Amino acid sequence: MTPDQLITFAAVAEHRNISRAAVALHLSQPAVSGQLRQLQDEFGEPLYLRDGRGVRLTPAGEQLANYATRLRDTYRQAHAYRDALRGLEQGTLRIGASTTPASYLLPYLIAEFHRRYPDVIVHTADGNTTDIVGALGSVDIALVEGPPGEGLPPDTAVHAWREDEIVAILPRSHPLAQQSQGQDSGEDHGGRIELAAFGAYPLVLREEGSGVRQAIEREFARAGVPMRVALEIAGVEGVKEAVRAGMGVGFVSAMSMRHENGALRLLSLSPEPLTRRLSILIPHASAPSRVVEQFLAMCLADNGTEPR
Repeated sequence: MTPDQLITFAAVAEHRNISRAAVALHLSQPAVSGQLRQLQDEFGEPLYLRDGRGVRLTPAGEQLANYATRLRDTYRQAHAYRDALRGLEQGTLRIGASTTPASYLLPYLIAEFHRRYPDVIVHTADGNTTDIVGALGSVDIALVEGPPGEGLPPDTAVHAWREDEIVAILPRSHPLAQQSQGQDSGEDHGGRIELAAFGAYPLVLREEGSGVRQAIEREFARAGVPMRVALEIAGVEGVKEAVRAGMGVGFVSAMSMRHENGALRLLSLSPEPLTRRLSILIPHASAPSRVVEQFLAMCLADNGTEPR
């Protein structure tokens, strides 16, 4: 018994006529009759009887027709789903994103993707960079901060994406905000400042595994500047709130400061801004779905999805 035989039997049961079933299946009448004989031999008893120019199902045939019809319908649905995926009419996309892209880029990317492909269902998962890299087996595409590190699962592709600046943030009344260049401009961006200047002040850092924290720790170590960590806290918004509360100087992505109300000043590091590359990771890169391919292409091509 094969799926093709059952699908053929479902057509015969529907049309009650072998010739019409053959036309519907785009098969010859002898081919349909041959499949019916093989199926009948498999069951060892009649499944249908000739009835004038048509056929009449036996009780065993009526029962089998229920199973065969469900199989035929499932097969049609699978074909329709395949065709929909090829045309991106529907499908599912699972996106993992570390904190900064999850909060400040992903909402705009998903909104644009939804405008293009409204029937694709998108699921998201967020965490710090270490969390997302560790969860690559359960997502279709991942957006992470900085180098993804070693030990990626086999068949994972890494695409360099956007460049992001890490800046220091501090209350407007902080001594460094007063000393920095651009302090008279009245803008939230207070200019540049040497990394060594932060050695005398308490710092607020993201949690272990954060891409921002990893970059800051490397820069302080490279410059030989001690770190006076006053608080470790999860998430960008946690860092900003702690800085507003006077806990110390924080470090965040510049894009996270786009919609601030002016209570905080941000400083670029001197002599060169501290930048890092955001990356897009594709698990199972040798056979990505069409949905993944289109979302990746949109991300790489469109650098203006989010507002400036």
